[in-house]
Amino acid sequence: MTEFVSAISSKNISLELSTKLLEAAVEKGKELGMPFSISIVDRVGNLKAFSAMDNAPVLSLDIAQNKAFSAATYNRATHEWYDRLKDDPPLLHGLVHTERLVIFGGGYPIKIDGELIGGIGVSGGHYTHDMQVCEAALEVLEQLTTKAV
Repeated sequence: MTEFVSAISSKNISLELSTKLLEAAVEKGKELGMPFSISIVDRVGNLKAFSAMDNAPVLSLDIAQNKAFSAATYNRATHEWYDRLKDDPPLLHGLVHTERLVIFGGGYPIKIDGELIGGIGVSGGHYTHDMQVCEAALEVLEQLTTKAV
């Protein structure tokens, strides 16, 4: 009998990297002069790092976590969903029963060399501001991976 051994390796975001992204996001929030909630999750949506800036709106805490979860578990930026769903009323209106899926901006998958390692979600401003904070954090990731090459 031939034994088949299969090993699957996958990367996941580290606490160290999560912290660096969180710090960059907080700095961008300060630059914008707005308080945000920022969430970093691993590739399957488990919370890795979180910060609520002073005076961040209470609702933003859960929304930031749901944006990060949506981005990681669907491997898609949250702002990409609406255009995909807007012309499909049954699906669009059915989303109210999908508790954690967010379909407006402020959530991005975190990838290294095209491989998903986590997600970031930001809430507290208009979704365009939330997106700017995410993008500032992801710029740090780009800088770190460029240096490593």
